[in-house]
Amino acid sequence: MTVSRWERAGTYLVLLLFAGYALYPVLWILFTALRSDTAGQGGWHPENFLTAWTQGRFGDYLGTSLIVAVAVVALSTLLSVLAGYAFGTMRFRGSGALFYLLLLGVTIPSQAVVVPLYFDLRDVGLLDTYAALVLPQVAQSVAFGVFWMRAYFRSSSASVVEAARLDGAGHWQILWRVLLPMGRPAVLTLVVLVFMWTWNEFLLALVMVTDEGLRTAPLGLRFFQGRATTSVPLLAAGSVLVALPVVVLYLFLQRHFIRGMLDGAVKG
Repeated sequence: MTVSRWERAGTYLVLLLFAGYALYPVLWILFTALRSDTAGQGGWHPENFLTAWTQGRFGDYLGTSLIVAVAVVALSTLLSVLAGYAFGTMRFRGSGALFYLLLLGVTIPSQAVVVPLYFDLRDVGLLDTYAALVLPQVAQSVAFGVFWMRAYFRSSSASVVEAARLDGAGHWQILWRVLLPMGRPAVLTLVVLVFMWTWNEFLLALVMVTDEGLRTAPLGLRFFQGRATTSVPLLAAGSVLVALPVVVLYLFLQRHFIRGMLDGAVKG
């Protein structure tokens, strides 16, 4: 199909408009973080980041968020791969009903379960612990993870799996030595999504944790806002510090992430 010059120009114009719409808030908050706290005073002030880091104790909050995010990503990915393989390649009684029951976890928002979850964790003595931050988010992430990995395993080449079986490979070998190396984009896409969701989680940390030593980065930013309400540049610098790890991870894995999303859209 031949695309005319006007159609190509219109496509670029629409893309530029959407890119500007997406980048405007990012550029605005970066500009705000670098400007002076005094109105009318020009120049760039990168020291705002150091001041926000020190006054806001973002080093401690980012460390807590990193521990929680790594634990949630590791557990969620492992459980999602195992369950997705079972639903995607095996036929057993009740698999369909069990899969759709598991999908309810995707449809129920965390706001609907946070109150009963608080009392359950309080009864078993898990409030103000890493378990209170990790376990609920693992449960939330596994529902989507199983759906995502099941779609990948169902779309995998049946001839490759059959050839592995003819060579004597069992389920364990087919999963770890054949299907997972082929499905690296799908797994890494799941890792990026779960890391992003876990890193940005605010409500669970607000309800389940009162100990300052267990505050995550978004929760720490909320309390920093209470201490620095008069300094908009410091708040913007704190927001950039909190968002930076997710941006770095995405930039590091963007090639696999885009490929995984495109494969999921096509095979989906």
